[in-house]
Amino acid sequence: MSVLTRDEAQTRAELLDVHRYTIELDLTGGDDTFDSHTRIAFSARTDGDTFVEIKPAELRSVTLDGHPLDPRDLDGNRLPLKNLTAGEHELRVHAAMRYSRTGEGMHRFTDPTDGATYVYTQLFLDDVQRVFAAFDQPDLKAVFELSVRAPQEWTVLANGITEHTGDGHWRAAATPPISTYLVAVAAGPWHSVRTEHRGLPFGLHCRRSLAPYLDADADELLDITRACYDRYHEKFDEPYPFDSYDQAFVPEFNAGAMENPGLVTFRDEFVYRSAVTDTERQTRAMVVAHEMAHMWFGDLVTLKWWDDIWLNESFAEYMGYQTLTEATRFTDTWTDFGVTRKAWGYDADQRPSTHPVAPEAVDDTASALLNFDGISYAKGAGALRQLVAWLGEKDFLAGINTHFARHRFANATLADFIDSLAGATERDVHAWADAWLRTTGVDTLTPHIAPGDHGTCALTVDRAGGRPHRIAVGLYDRDLGDDGGQLVLRERLHLDLPQDGAHPVGKRPALLLLNDGDLTYAKVRFDPESFETVRKDLSGLPAPLSRAVVWNALRDAVRDGELAPGAYLETARAHLPLETDLAIVQGVLAFAATHITDRYLTPEERPAALATLSELCRDLIRRTEDGDNPGLRLIAVRHRIGVAAHPDTIAAWLADGTVPGGPELDPELRWRVLARLAVLGATDEAAIAAELERDPSATGQEGAARCRAALPDPEAKARAWEAMFGSDELSNYLFAATARGFWQPEQADLVREYVPRYYADAIPVAERRGPAIAAAVGRDAFPAHAVDADTLRLGEECLRDAAPTPALRRALVDQLDDLARALRVRESGRPA
Repeated sequence: MSVLTRDEAQTRAELLDVHRYTIELDLTGGDDTFDSHTRIAFSARTDGDTFVEIKPAELRSVTLDGHPLDPRDLDGNRLPLKNLTAGEHELRVHAAMRYSRTGEGMHRFTDPTDGATYVYTQLFLDDVQRVFAAFDQPDLKAVFELSVRAPQEWTVLANGITEHTGDGHWRAAATPPISTYLVAVAAGPWHSVRTEHRGLPFGLHCRRSLAPYLDADADELLDITRACYDRYHEKFDEPYPFDSYDQAFVPEFNAGAMENPGLVTFRDEFVYRSAVTDTERQTRAMVVAHEMAHMWFGDLVTLKWWDDIWLNESFAEYMGYQTLTEATRFTDTWTDFGVTRKAWGYDADQRPSTHPVAPEAVDDTASALLNFDGISYAKGAGALRQLVAWLGEKDFLAGINTHFARHRFANATLADFIDSLAGATERDVHAWADAWLRTTGVDTLTPHIAPGDHGTCALTVDRAGGRPHRIAVGLYDRDLGDDGGQLVLRERLHLDLPQDGAHPVGKRPALLLLNDGDLTYAKVRFDPESFETVRKDLSGLPAPLSRAVVWNALRDAVRDGELAPGAYLETARAHLPLETDLAIVQGVLAFAATHITDRYLTPEERPAALATLSELCRDLIRRTEDGDNPGLRLIAVRHRIGVAAHPDTIAAWLADGTVPGGPELDPELRWRVLARLAVLGATDEAAIAAELERDPSATGQEGAARCRAALPDPEAKARAWEAMFGSDELSNYLFAATARGFWQPEQADLVREYVPRYYADAIPVAERRGPAIAAAVGRDAFPAHAVDADTLRLGEECLRDAAPTPALRRALVDQLDDLARALRVRESGRPA
């Protein structure tokens, strides 16, 4: 299949204006394919040749202006349209299209709980071709009219309000002009909760088997939706541009959500079957806010080409966190951003695959797909937060509203946006954009405190990197009261870097914290005295966001080989039992478990580290025995399960169905315990089958796949490997679940033979099954536990000598860089 290049897209956009798509889909033809009829009204500005994209199971007929074209002319995914004359044209395409099991195109899913079947589209980035014929590029916007024939008991959802016209036939209202990748259909026997807000229909939809769980959270979800909707209308002059707002929670979804106008699709893990923390509810709320922001950033005004992904994702990410903070009960969202999302950006920006937030050349769609990463989301949002701190929110919003007014229902570029901002301020936003959006890497800020006269000090900040920064600097003194261990903010300075001379700070503070409030995107270091304060008194910092900045700095220091992994664990052991912010607790424990114990420490050091984390989790469980903080207790229980080195305690929990003092083991916790017991060789196939009979849901199927792959048995490993690499039967979710169970540090000897096999087998399955599975092969199936020079060498040889698909190559480049970093961290931690 050919990918679309930027040059080809520009040439086609110069030739064509696309006016209207009329699409008829028939979903009643069986489990494998569906019928697709497309009528495209378009015009050519001059005489010329072009092509339309489609990936059919069978191309049945094509006519151009009433004249038949030969379906055999289809070349891969391109059907040539030759000898077009200037003027109006109509293209009609009839094809049979394949359903997907990988979350791309028209995904089909049968719920194992009740046998009900659902289908939905995910047409991003260039997967519209899997559903209907299209001139598939974002700057050829058009009106879409859609009709669907579906089984009688199904409901059909789409971008516009849908109407059932009888006998399983549904018609959706015509859309305003939108890009091809934003068209959406979701069909099945949905359970729906409907309401109106300010005259606009709102809807929530999920599988019938999840109905009680959606109903339990419907008020919360709708309250957040209404609050964000109202807040965006306070920020933006342009009103919500579509005729309805449906949110459908769909199965086996590859992303967190997708911003289809009027029909946002979410992964249905956001319909919680089991207990979750308030931070997880906050994350769900942020995704709601993020996707609604896209109705303006991405849907109303759309990027012209995929080099401006940040105009979609960075803005939605920034607006999601900021609007949630302003409009809902979730007022500490930037702490979660700092702990989780920002670390994602920092990691991505230090790999060989890094790229500017706004790259100047994205040559084709395959390259573009790789840029939906921690840079386009987290770094871009961090850069925008810095822009607002530098520019001021009033001017920032004025520039945004100018941008919407200039480009509504059209396409725009970075240059267009910067011009809109420039008109709202006297500041040089063009220079800012060059420094922040056209460069790569993370700046590092290091403080130096020089003594002055009469016990005073002065601050200078070294900046490794070339970006300007507006930062806050927190000066903290120790509280000398009875409690001890508390830090009191004396003053928060505001500095512009590079600075003009040293800045007086008065007497020497106990802690000097650069980037206090986390307003810029940069790594920060500590002066020696401040690091000693962090080691002793980190939990005494009063603001969660300040503590998040410190924990990120410690994380960065470990990854850069400047802080021993064991020292990070000691700091966690000392201060996490006193932490009150759930996002920080979860983030620190996750880094300690997945990076430090599993990668940065040697196999000989790992048992002691697991014991430390186990003791830490026991402390947190004891601290929450009074029931006052169920979210903290849940985090502690989850991680206690994950680091269990012996099966007795967690096996007893599973047998009793509860942790002593709570919580009771819901399905998520039961599968979590069983997976750890499988790793430890303390369960078997019979127990897994019994648990699956108890929970036959889709989540249960994934849990069973993970447990079976985790069994320390050669035959179990062989079956799992064959399912992943020898067969194409696993859906995207079952593939990921199997992969996550397969590699376990405790089983390194058992799976050693599979490490070289990985590189040989990953390439053909990625080629065969497409980008979504390729990403899972690189993300979930990679032998990340095998931190040794041989694994690195094998991977480098694969990249040099083989030809991985772009998605797999990018994943392998990132994994191998992380592996090399882990080796460096281990080396730096060895005694001289």
